[in-house]
Amino acid sequence: MMATPVRVGVIGLGTVGQGVLRLLHENAAEITRRVGRPVIVTDAATRTPSRARDCKLDGIHLWPDAQRLVAEAEVDILVELIGGTGVARELTLAAIARGKPVVTANKALLAEHGNEIFGAAAAKGGVVAFEAAVAGGIPIIKAIREGLAGNVIDGVAGIINGTCNYILTQMAAKGQSFGDALADAQRLGYAEADPTFDVEGVDAAHKLAILAALAFGMPLAFDAIAVEGITAVTPQDIEIAKVFGYRIKLLGIAKRHGGGVELRVHPTLVPDDALLAKVDGVLNAVVVHGNAVGQVGFYGRGAGGDATASAVVADILDIARALSADTRHAVPALAYQPDALRPLPVVPIRDAPSAFYLRLRVADEAGVLSQITAILAAHDISVEAILQREPRGGEDATIALITSIIPGHRFDDALAEMQKLPFVRAGATRFRVEKFD
Repeated sequence: MMATPVRVGVIGLGTVGQGVLRLLHENAAEITRRVGRPVIVTDAATRTPSRARDCKLDGIHLWPDAQRLVAEAEVDILVELIGGTGVARELTLAAIARGKPVVTANKALLAEHGNEIFGAAAAKGGVVAFEAAVAGGIPIIKAIREGLAGNVIDGVAGIINGTCNYILTQMAAKGQSFGDALADAQRLGYAEADPTFDVEGVDAAHKLAILAALAFGMPLAFDAIAVEGITAVTPQDIEIAKVFGYRIKLLGIAKRHGGGVELRVHPTLVPDDALLAKVDGVLNAVVVHGNAVGQVGFYGRGAGGDATASAVVADILDIARALSADTRHAVPALAYQPDALRPLPVVPIRDAPSAFYLRLRVADEAGVLSQITAILAAHDISVEAILQREPRGGEDATIALITSIIPGHRFDDALAEMQKLPFVRAGATRFRVEKFD
C-alpha cells in the first residue's frame, strides 16, 4: 500500500519554481526512498502558466491568485518563490498563521522582515526553511546551523553575489572596464537590466544579515551592515593588487569583535593563495571559522534555477521527513532557540580594524613619497608594501600601498591629511584587505 504523499504548494513558477517541480518529478523515486513516502506538488500559483514550459503541470491545480492558494489549498508545505518583500511577506505570514510550514529562497524578505517572520513561526510552533536564500546550491545554512553547532563561530566571510564575482573576474582576466564587464554579464543573463542591488552590494548584505544571525545568535540586523559596491574598482586597481599578490573580490564579512560584531560588505583585497581568491566567474564561496574546527570552506554554484531549486527541495524534504515522523522540526530556524537570540552591538565601520589598500594620483615632484610616508608614520601606520609608478606622457604619477592592520578611523584620518597636500589629486581609491590567517 502506497503511503500518503506529502502535498506541496508552490507560489511562483519562474526559473526556480519550475526547477523545483522538475526535480521533484525527475528524482521522485530517490526522494520517496529518503522521506519514506512520495512528495508531490499538488498546487501552484502563477499568473502566466504558459511560461512554465520546462516542467510538467499535469495533475497540478493552478491558482491565478496566490492569496487563495494559501487560504484554501489543502497542502502540507508551502513554497514561496515570488521574491520581493511586500506580497511575499503577506503570503508567508498568512501561511504561518494557517499552521503551514514555509520554504522560501527570498533573502531580501528574511533580511528585512525575518525577525517578524521567525517570531510569528516560533509563536505558532511553525517552520520557516530558507537554505536557498544564501549561496544557492551551497548548503551553507545547514552547515552553520547543524554541522558546526558544536563550535563558537568567530567569523564568516564569503563571495555571495555571483554577478559581482563575474564582473571582477572579467576585469582581472581581460582588463575590461567595470562598464564593459557589466554589459557582458547582462548579455549572458548574469546581471539584471537594473543591476543596482547586485553591484552596490545590497544583495550580498541581505545574505550576510542571515549568515551573521545564524553564526552569532543575534536578531537579523540588515540595517546595521556597512555596504560598499564594486563600481569604484578599476582595471588599474586589479592590476596593482595582482602585483602585490592579491585579488579583488566583493566580500560579505561578519566577525566577532570584543563584545560586538563587525558586519560589512565591500570590495576586498584577498591574498592569491586564499580559497576566496581562487573562486571565479559566477561561483560563490563561504569560509567559516569555528573555535573547534578552525577554518572550513564551502564552494559551488550560488545562483541559477537548478542550483537554487536543489536547496529548496532539500528544505522540502527536511520538513517532509519531520511530518512523516510526526515530530516537530527540532532545529531552530536561526540555529539558537528563539528566546536565546541576543542583540549584539555592531562595530562602526570606522572602528573595524583591517589592513588597507590605497592608490593615489600625485604630481611628479620630488619628495612626494617621503611626505606621504611621514603622514602615515605620524598616525602610527606602518606600510607592508608600496609601489610607485612614474608618469607616462602627461599623466600623473601613481603611488599604491598596503598598510598593516589598523582601526579604520586611523586610516581615514591619515588619508584626509594626505588629500590636503597640494600635489595629491582628487579621487583617492581605498579598499580593505583581508588575509584569513
